[in-house]
Amino acid sequence: MASTMALPNRRSRLGGWKATVYAGLIGLLALSMLMSLTLGYKIYSLDQVFGALFAHDASETAVVIAGLRLPRALIAPLTGAALGMAGVMVQTLSRNRIASPDTLGLNGGASLAVVVGSVVFGVQSLAGLSLAAAFGAFITSIVVFGVAASAGGLSPLKIVLVGVTFASLSHALVEVILTSNEAQLQQLLFWLSGAFVDRPISLFYNGLPVVLVGAVLGIGLSRALDALQADDSTAAGLGVPLAAVRGLAFLAVALLTGAAVSMAGPVAFVGLVVPHAARRLVGLRHIHQLPAAALFGAVYTTLADVAARFVIFPVEAPVGAITAVVGAVVLLVLLARRAA
Repeated sequence: MASTMALPNRRSRLGGWKATVYAGLIGLLALSMLMSLTLGYKIYSLDQVFGALFAHDASETAVVIAGLRLPRALIAPLTGAALGMAGVMVQTLSRNRIASPDTLGLNGGASLAVVVGSVVFGVQSLAGLSLAAAFGAFITSIVVFGVAASAGGLSPLKIVLVGVTFASLSHALVEVILTSNEAQLQQLLFWLSGAFVDRPISLFYNGLPVVLVGAVLGIGLSRALDALQADDSTAAGLGVPLAAVRGLAFLAVALLTGAAVSMAGPVAFVGLVVPHAARRLVGLRHIHQLPAAALFGAVYTTLADVAARFVIFPVEAPVGAITAVVGAVVLLVLLARRAA
């Protein structure tokens, strides 16, 4: 009787802890977005920020807050949320805790698709480039897992090695294409710098529905992804249709990664760092991991964007450099733990 009563109490405590985590992350997200609006080359008060958002005039404060800082205060968290959720699914699909959209080459594939779409096919619209990024990420995921599987079966190390190789190839092709098309260079650096500065708010409106579709698809696969954390035979024994689940999960990852790249360029290592934090906060079940990764990723990229404004002040650093440094440290720690 006592043990029977203890189980609901334990579940209640765990549920209460997760609710506290979500509430804390939402509060941190709101605070980080306010910091994004107030902090920069010039610091504004909250009164000035709220006044500028509703002023609809041509004053300097309104132009800076509504025209420059508001888009990045929306795009940064949406990008982080997308990459965080994509990272969780990539690590589950590869069964590798050092995998991410970066190390599997998905960011590189999305970037290459944007460049090819613009230079070769003349795509100029935001919607078109967003679609190209999602398509590039999806094709890359199929190629990486297909090559890894054909080389003697899937293994966590093999998937990462193939992904890193494909990422290097994609970046090399991007450099070759841009070097031979100088007219497109400045325009496409806008996509490939890995930053949130000077992004139009239309990118947010284009990316939001794509991220929502990817997020809903990923959360809908939560139970199947839980089973895939073990091995294929265990997942199949639990009734998981492996090919269908992997295909839909690849599609979700492609939509999330493609949307992120289309809004901000290849912001490095967010998909590596965020899943580890999400698992520590809410555990291994994907129904909890994915929302936690979305919130933590949103907070992480927004704070990284704020930090990028002051690292080499008064010049602004690319936010991708900030996340790359943090991600590299985390990657080294994870590799050291594996070697120990």
